[in-house]
Amino acid sequence: MDEIDNLATIQMEWKNLLMRNQLGSVEDRCPCPGAIGALVESCLAMEPSNRPTAAVIKKQLRKLNPHKLNAVDLMMAMMEKYSKTLEVMVAERTKDLIAEKQRTDELLHAMLPKQVADDLRMGRPMNADTFETCTVYFSDIVGFTVLSGKFSAMEVVVFLNKLYSCFDTIIDKHDVYKVETIGDAYMVVSGVPIRNGNKHAVNIANMALDLLHESKTFKIPNMPNESLKIRIGLHTGPVCAGVVGIKMPRYCLFGDTVNTASRMESHGEAYKIHMSDETKNCLLMECNENDYHLIERGFIDVKGKGPMRTWWLEGKRKNTNITYLPGQIS
Repeated sequence: MDEIDNLATIQMEWKNLLMRNQLGSVEDRCPCPGAIGALVESCLAMEPSNRPTAAVIKKQLRKLNPHKLNAVDLMMAMMEKYSKTLEVMVAERTKDLIAEKQRTDELLHAMLPKQVADDLRMGRPMNADTFETCTVYFSDIVGFTVLSGKFSAMEVVVFLNKLYSCFDTIIDKHDVYKVETIGDAYMVVSGVPIRNGNKHAVNIANMALDLLHESKTFKIPNMPNESLKIRIGLHTGPVCAGVVGIKMPRYCLFGDTVNTASRMESHGEAYKIHMSDETKNCLLMECNENDYHLIERGFIDVKGKGPMRTWWLEGKRKNTNITYLPGQIS
C-alpha cells in the first residue's frame, strides 16, 4: 500500500514539474510534453517488468529530442550564455566608470590646472616653475565690510557665490586662469600655467572690462537698489608658481608681481581698472595704441613700492571710436 502511495505521489510531482516547465521560457520548455509524460508513466508502472530499461529510455529520449546537448555541450552553451551576459554587464559598468571619471576630472581640473592635476595623479614630482612674464588681476568689493554687516553669514555666502559664479562664467571666455578667491577678493592670472607670449596683458584687460561691465548690472540679493562697486588692479611681471600642500593642494603664485597687483587694486577706485606702467607697456606691445582708451593717472605713492606711474583703463576702442566703456558710471 505504501509503494502505491509513493508512486501516486511521484506521479503528481512530475506532472506538476512538467506543467511548470511549460510555463517557463521557450528555450527551456520540454519539446514533447505528451511523449515525455507517457515515458514517465511507463517508468512508474506497478510491475517492474513492465518498466523500460535505461537503454530503452535513452533511445526514446534521443528520438523525442534529437538536438539535446550532451553534458559537455550543455556546459559550453551555458558558459557562452553567461559570457554574453557578463559582457553586457561589464560594458554597462565600464560606461558608468567612464562617466564618473569624467565628472571627477572636471572637478579636479576646476581646482588645479589640467597639466598639474594630471602630473599629481600620475605621481610625478611637482616642482615650482618660474614664469618670466604674466599679468595678474585683483579685484574686491568696495565697502564689503559694511555691506556684509547687513547680511547674515549664510546670506553673505549666497551673495558671493552668486557673484563669483557669474564671474567664473565670464573668465571661461578668456585665456586666463583663476587662482583663488579669498573673502571678497578675486584673483586671476594670464600667462600661467600656460605661457602665451605677451598676449596675457590683452587677455586680462579684456576680461577686466567684461567683469566690470557685468558688476554694474549685478543685483545684490535682498538689496536690489544697492550698487555693487568693485575695484580692479592689474600688474605685469615675473612670478613663481607651484602646488602648495598635500591636503587640499592649491596652485599658488608668489613674487613681487602678485603684491604689486594687489597694491594696484587697493590704491584704485570704484568702477575703475587701475594698471601699472608695466601692464600698459605690455598691452601696447600686442595692440595698436588706439585700441584701448587709457588715461594716465600719473605718479602715486604705493605702499611698499614708493612712487609708481599708473594708468586707468577706461574702455576699448574700435576704429578709433570708443564703443565700449564699461568703466564709465551711468
